[in-house]
Amino acid sequence: MVTSPELDRNTLLGEAADAARHIARICFKTGPPTHTGVELEWTVHDAADPALPVDRGRLLAALGPHSPVTIDDSSPAAPLRHGSAVTVEPGGQLEISTPPRPSVAALIEATDADIAQLTDLLRAAGLVLGRTGIDPFRAPRPVVDTPRYRAMRCVFDQGGPAGRTMMYSTAGLQVCLDAGEPAQVAARWAAAHAIGPPLLAAFATAGRHAGRRTGWASARMAAWLAIDPARTRPVWSPARPDADPVPAWTAYALAAPLLCLRGDAADWTPPAGVTFGDWLAGALPRPPTTDDLDYHLSTLFPVVRPRGYLEIRYLDAQPGSDWRLPLAVLAALFADPATVARAAGVAAPVADRWDAAARHGLADPPLARAAAGLLDLALAALPRLDLPAPLHDETTRALRRRLAATERGPR
Repeated sequence: MVTSPELDRNTLLGEAADAARHIARICFKTGPPTHTGVELEWTVHDAADPALPVDRGRLLAALGPHSPVTIDDSSPAAPLRHGSAVTVEPGGQLEISTPPRPSVAALIEATDADIAQLTDLLRAAGLVLGRTGIDPFRAPRPVVDTPRYRAMRCVFDQGGPAGRTMMYSTAGLQVCLDAGEPAQVAARWAAAHAIGPPLLAAFATAGRHAGRRTGWASARMAAWLAIDPARTRPVWSPARPDADPVPAWTAYALAAPLLCLRGDAADWTPPAGVTFGDWLAGALPRPPTTDDLDYHLSTLFPVVRPRGYLEIRYLDAQPGSDWRLPLAVLAALFADPATVARAAGVAAPVADRWDAAARHGLADPPLARAAAGLLDLALAALPRLDLPAPLHDETTRALRRRLAATERGPR
């Protein structure tokens, strides 16, 4: 695929049109949809008493050379054996981000190996990975303290406690899919959003937090929904299903308030209410650069985020090896344009039911029906993934079990 040359990271942005060109260039890279990646996040617990706090020093000792620089600025931050990068989130959650792979089978094999390596490192330190999308045992508390995280906390605190819950207690599963050829991008973008509520409902694991039932199927998503909608609301609407995502995302990014304003001082808290568009218009002493814009884009957290590929962010962390199933479902639903279109059609009646999906999960009858339809469609499309026979059979059995459980749910 031929792409335009990248701007220098320190190129000054003189006006909104410069920013729009940069966003289109880096956020929506097009080409044949062949690669898939995952980002897996977990809470981390003491193996003997999961309610005990786990501090930064204990994580550093467990991870050794794989520690990210956020907990040890002298660390080599070595990837795991199969290439996954390790990060530590503000509440001590661990995340691995895989390199993109040209097949789902290769992705699962490499990711399983990196998870096994990470699990062994933690086991030696008396630690284990969590199994749900929100910490079921502990209240939110900071573990990693950086200027970015302090600024985030300061801004989020203005809207209530949900920001701290998100930062310190939640764990998600992100699936990364190619944006596709230019003619496919709008349809893939729309489908990624439309199927979100029923898949969130089907794979919700975050009902218990800090020792109590929350009343939500996904308290993780509830926390996200309660944070500043200018940076978390979906950048797509069923009212305009065929809208071009590039100008929509550009407008969203420029209208979002700054979350961090980097500098030499320890305090990165931005002036209240200043958007990136305001910065372009001269609201701050110096003009922004392309690097500032890239950083600003990293502080936007909608349910689907374009990063050159589509980062699908609405799934809760899954127990054990169950992360493979939503990965396979999404990969199968996006295996070809016809299946993408059918998936969007199945989900269309519930495409805006984010709150209901987070609150009720499959206890909401329309969401349960849509989820069953999507799982059935994924089952039919599964052969398109060319999985090895044992993995195909295992995934088929898991999908049928999940489909049966979904169909037995309330109607």
